[in-house]
Amino acid sequence: MSVPYAEVIGDPIAQSKSPAIHRFWFERKGLEGDYRAQRVSAGDLAGYFARRREDPAWRGCNVTMPHKQAAMVQCDRIDPLAQQVGAVNTVVRTDDGMLTGYNTDVAGFLEPLGPTLAQNHLFRMARVLGTGGAARAIVAGLAGQGFVVVLAGRNPDKARALLDEFDPGGEHHATTLDHFAEPTDFAFDGREGCCDLLVNATPLGMRGQPALPFDFGHAPPGSVAYDIVTDPVRTDFLTRAEAAGFATIDGLAMLIGQAAVAFRHFFGADAPREHDAELREMLLR
Repeated sequence: MSVPYAEVIGDPIAQSKSPAIHRFWFERKGLEGDYRAQRVSAGDLAGYFARRREDPAWRGCNVTMPHKQAAMVQCDRIDPLAQQVGAVNTVVRTDDGMLTGYNTDVAGFLEPLGPTLAQNHLFRMARVLGTGGAARAIVAGLAGQGFVVVLAGRNPDKARALLDEFDPGGEHHATTLDHFAEPTDFAFDGREGCCDLLVNATPLGMRGQPALPFDFGHAPPGSVAYDIVTDPVRTDFLTRAEAAGFATIDGLAMLIGQAAVAFRHFFGADAPREHDAELREMLLR
């Protein structure tokens, strides 16, 4: 009998940390299986899924850029949350060869915020930078947690349309990325009982990309800075946030959180999260 396996697909894909995460969990749980990275071009996406449907050892795949929306067309069923987000990042094959698309980015993003979200707040606001596929999942998750979202993008009309799509009755705001790059001397109040997030959902700060231009004068006291970039893990944005006295969450937190949901989908087992500290240490080497 063939060893069960799953994959992560994208273009490019060599930089993905997902194989290391899933293989670590296989080892710690003593499970037989494998998880691979597979480069798939846009032109071969349909062919890839057609071939994998016929492989009973293939349990599914995680989907990264640039295929998160195109992969939806290849699925026989779409989970309601993925349908709402408009993006699939996890495709699961059932025994009959049917493909179901899920979005685990929402759960992965919210997971490290769990202790904060468990508290009662008078007001919740998130300043989210970026309007791409990851931002769609983030805005959907935050709107569902009662946040007022200020969404910044290169095109503020696209930001506005995204906000209206996910929460048309919400009092959200759209602006440009440049807005948060400009210095400000705005005097915030004490923000007692409030929850403020700063989220980088752009590729800026990623290895080979320029740093995210963000002036921390836009950050209320007690804000949490969250960067979903994973290479490098300690981005300029997070380094400057720490220097300014803000709590931070790095991209590994979201990556590991969404991977744990996918692991259960693929292999029917819970990821051994008691080893998270060891896993992070391994990924940071």
